[in-house]
Amino acid sequence: MKDTLRHYLNPLHILCRLRQCGISAPTARKVCLAYERVYTKVL
Repeated sequence: MKDTLRHYLNPLHILCRLRQCGISAPTARKVCLAYERVYTKVL
């Protein structure tokens, strides 16, 4: 379960899903950079 959550919450995975939703690459990168800061502190 933990590995599955870690995969889906991975910043790179989030970046790919944002791109699939049609968000531009620069915007998706900015969102993921902010998210990565939170992700690394929590996990």
